[in-house]
Amino acid sequence: MTETSTSSRTASALSLFAALLAGAAAALAALGPRILDVGDVGWMLHGPLGPDPVAYWLTWTFFRRSPWSWPPGLNPDYGLELASGIFYVDIVPLLALPLKALGGLVTVDQYWGPWLVACGMLQGGVAWRLIGLATQDPLARAAGAALFAFQPMMINRMGGHFALVAHWVLLAGLYLCLRDPAGRRQGVAWTLLLGTTALINAYLLAMVAALWGADLLTRGLRDGRIARRLGEVVAVLSVVGAALWLSGFFSLSGPLKPLGPGYGETGLDLLAPFDPVEWGRLLPTLPTLRHWEHGGSYLGAGSFLLLAAALAALATGRLPWRAALARHALLLAALVAMLAFAVTHRPAIGGVMIADLPLPAVVQRLADLLRASERFFWPLAYAALFGAIAAVAARWGGRRAGLLLAAALSLQLVDISAGLARYRALVADAPRVPVERLADPFWAEAAQRYTRIRAVPAGNFGANWEEIARFAARHGLATDAVYHSRVDQDALRALRMAVAAELDAARWEPGTLYVLRDEATHAIVAARYDPSRDLLSEVDGLLVFAPGWHIR
Repeated sequence: MTETSTSSRTASALSLFAALLAGAAAALAALGPRILDVGDVGWMLHGPLGPDPVAYWLTWTFFRRSPWSWPPGLNPDYGLELASGIFYVDIVPLLALPLKALGGLVTVDQYWGPWLVACGMLQGGVAWRLIGLATQDPLARAAGAALFAFQPMMINRMGGHFALVAHWVLLAGLYLCLRDPAGRRQGVAWTLLLGTTALINAYLLAMVAALWGADLLTRGLRDGRIARRLGEVVAVLSVVGAALWLSGFFSLSGPLKPLGPGYGETGLDLLAPFDPVEWGRLLPTLPTLRHWEHGGSYLGAGSFLLLAAALAALATGRLPWRAALARHALLLAALVAMLAFAVTHRPAIGGVMIADLPLPAVVQRLADLLRASERFFWPLAYAALFGAIAAVAARWGGRRAGLLLAAALSLQLVDISAGLARYRALVADAPRVPVERLADPFWAEAAQRYTRIRAVPAGNFGANWEEIARFAARHGLATDAVYHSRVDQDALRALRMAVAAELDAARWEPGTLYVLRDEATHAIVAARYDPSRDLLSEVDGLLVFAPGWHIR
C-alpha cells in the first residue's frame, strides 16, 4: 500500500468520523445531553414537547412489563378493547421489541434520547456515503453530511415525533436508487431497508417504498428483466409484512380514523421550504399555512446557498444534467409524485389556497391514512440537496465544493441557532421528577382495590386521558384511556355500546374503576348505584365511580 493511498484512507476515515460526530451534535444541540440518561423521563412528561412523548412513555411502560402476546407487538393493558398494537403509538418497535426481551438484564425507562442521537449519527453517516457518489473529497463529504444533519426538516421532529427523526432511511433509499446496482445485492439491500423501516414508522415506510418502486422499475427496464424481479418483490413484501405483524399493525381490522384533520388539511404550502417560522433567524417569516405541521419543511439559509451555487454551476452549460435526469427519470417521477401528494388537492402559496379539487370518497379515505402529507416533501428536498452537491463538485471540483459546503454549513448553523436554543430550553427546564396530577389519597387506595380503570365514554385522546393513563401506568392497572395514532372505529363503537349497556343495567365490571366523562353517563350511574356500597364523587377534578368502595 502506497503512502498516498494510506493518507487517502486516513482522510476518508476522519471525514466519516466527522460526519457521525456532526449527526450526534445535531441531536444534542437540539435537546441537550440530558436525553442520554435512560432513567430520566421528566423531559418527556413535563409537557412542552406535546402529548406524543407522554404517549410513548406510557406505551413503553405498559408494554415492557406485560406478558408476551401473539403477535409480540400487542399491548392490551394500554387500550384494552380499543387498540393495543405498539405500531400505532410510534414507539419504534425496532427498539421496543428487543429491549422488552432484554428486560431482565437492563432497565430502560426511556430509549428515545439515545435513539435521537443514533438517528443523527446515521443521518450524518448515510449522507456521507450518499455524497461519496458525487465526490471523494473528505471536506466535501464531512461538511455536506453535517449540512444534512443540521436540517430543520429532521430536527423539527425531535420536538415530539421521535420515530420520524429517522430521515436516514430516506437517504439510504436515495443512495440505493442512485448507485450502480450490484446484482442481487441491490434486492437484499432494499429488503433489509424496507423491513427495518416497517419497524420504525408508516410515513417513512411509504416514502421508502416509493423509492424502491422507482428503482425496481428502472432496473427492470434497463436489463429487460422485469419479470425476474418477482423474487425481490416477494421477499420485500414478506419481510415488510412480517415486520408489520410483529409490531401489531394488523391488530386493527375495521375502518381506521386518524386523529385531527384529514388529508388536504396539512398540505405543503409552496413557500414552506423558504419560511423560517421559528427556525431561521436570517430570513423573514413568510405568510404560509399555519397548520400543526408548519415549520417542518424549512431548508435553512445554508441549504439555499448550496442550491444557489448549484444553479450557477448549471447555468454555465457545461454539465450534462439532462442526461442525468433522463437516467433517473423514474426516480424523478416518484419524487414529483410525492411532492404532489404533499401539496394535496388543495394547493396553497403564501397561505392562500389556489384550488380545491374534489377527491373521490374512496381516494379521500385512503389518503386520510397518511394525512400529514407535508412530510412527503422530504425525499425531494434531500434529493435536491444531493443534486446540488453533485453539480457543484462536477463543475468546480471536490475541494472547492468542500469549501463551499463548509461555508454553507456555517451559515446554516447561524440561521437555525435560535430554533435549536428554543428546543434545548424545553428539555433543560423540565423537572427530572414529573409532577403527578392525581395526588388525592383516594388514588393510592383505589390502585390497591381495582385492576383496571375505564374512561366512559371511551375515546381516543379523550378528556383527561393523560392523567388517567399515567395513574394506571404508575400503579399497574389496565386502561382504555389512551392516545393512539389510529383506532378501529368499529371497535370503538362496540366498546361504547357494551359499557353503556352494562352501566344501564347496573352490571359493574368486576375490578373496574370508572371515570365518567359526560353528564349523560353520570346521570345513568347516579340513578342506579347504591350509595351504601358504591362511591360516586369528584376527585382531583375527575368524576369517579368506584363500585363496592364502601365494602371492606
